[in-house]
Amino acid sequence: MNSFQVGDVTFGDGRLTVIAGPCVVESIDHAMMLARALSASCRRVGLEFVYKSTYDKANRSSARSFRGPGMRAGLDILDCVRKEIGVPVLTDVHDISQIEAAG
Repeated sequence: MNSFQVGDVTFGDGRLTVIAGPCVVESIDHAMMLARALSASCRRVGLEFVYKSTYDKANRSSARSFRGPGMRAGLDILDCVRKEIGVPVLTDVHDISQIEAAG
């Protein structure tokens, strides 16, 4: 079985790993509250955790739906989650030009 790392979390080694978070970044307060709660819940039951949210939810059913705070603000919020909560973070990119900034 091939395994790989996301931060310090291992996937593919036979253990259950949780990837969770809101579909879209809403605010710093919301992201931090959810990341703290999800991280604590996973830690309590012995599961590894990766926070996942996107800065731009492009595939909304309505063009008027909230898509997120935008790339720069959203990535800043996700970086705060990574640093302050101490968990690996995943997000989406929608164009090759976003890869470097998201990395």
